[in-house]
Amino acid sequence: MTTDIKVNKPEPIVSKNQRALFNSETDVKLAIKGLEAGKPIVITAFYSNGMLLLKALKIHLDRKLPNKSFQEQREYRTEYRKLSNLILLEIVAHKLEVKKAPFIGWLEILYPETSNFFLSFPHIQGLNSAWQWYKNGVSIPVLRNKIHPYYGTYFPTRFDHLELFDNWLKRYNGPKKSAIDVGIGSGVLSFQLIKHGFQKVFGTDTSPNAIVGLTEFMGATKLSRKIELDYRPLFGKFEKKTELIVFNPPWLPQSYNLESMDGAVYYTENLFSDFFAAAKQRLLPEGKLVLLFSNLAQIANVTKEHPIEMELAAGGRFQLEKCLKKKVKNASKITKRDQHWRATEVAELWVLIHK
Repeated sequence: MTTDIKVNKPEPIVSKNQRALFNSETDVKLAIKGLEAGKPIVITAFYSNGMLLLKALKIHLDRKLPNKSFQEQREYRTEYRKLSNLILLEIVAHKLEVKKAPFIGWLEILYPETSNFFLSFPHIQGLNSAWQWYKNGVSIPVLRNKIHPYYGTYFPTRFDHLELFDNWLKRYNGPKKSAIDVGIGSGVLSFQLIKHGFQKVFGTDTSPNAIVGLTEFMGATKLSRKIELDYRPLFGKFEKKTELIVFNPPWLPQSYNLESMDGAVYYTENLFSDFFAAAKQRLLPEGKLVLLFSNLAQIANVTKEHPIEMELAAGGRFQLEKCLKKKVKNASKITKRDQHWRATEVAELWVLIHK
């Protein structure tokens, strides 16, 4: 690894406290009562026993909590997260201590100095999924090659806004000397910029995993000479003015203390005001500021405020050149959440210029 940045990862549980054990013969109702009382439980014998308990927990919460509105779904997920994280798996010599368990390379990569510990079952599931994405790669419709997202790094699973950006880039006829990608994540917007002929992209992120992962992914390739990274908020060390700034910010206002990757989903109260103030100083006189956003927060009744519209209404810094919109594709039929609001959700591409 070419960086000394400390990555975010699930905290290993190393205490030897006595804990209840769970296998296929354990009374499920008693196990769930124990979880609701705050008592951890360790999965034994087979990996599938953990799946069995999680399924029972979901059924229990489906009966106990309403799960229709956007807010109710958020409360449901909060309760599920709290209880499911008390379901533990033991790791011995960087391998799961149950039969028929998946191999997860992250256990050795992320915990080189701790070989024996416990993690919650949902964290193990997250590590397993992240390992598959990292090893096998993820196809993004607007890119030629797969991306290999590092553990804990946000990567897009919906592509409407990326398609809007790609179509805008095809028609962009301004200078392509440099661009700044604020919140670079897994690098998709930067890779699009390079694909469309930008000579240099400066990318920042507050996620250490994003910076470590992209540094590793680019290695000594041509990309590493075209994309420069900085582990800092907003514009970081990049003071020089540029012709293009791109930002795909979180689409929902913060409602509780953020966990490591929730910063890619929920924005803090001052994010946009701080961003626009800094962007004003970094954009060349004829430059363009491109933001990828959504009306999700408004149609889900989370807030009536649209931060980009509020900035334009204030009228001090930027004016609107154009706003492109694209109706999002329907939610996957696999999801069990009621996502009726998706019928009126649109992805948005805002192009702002100096006032």
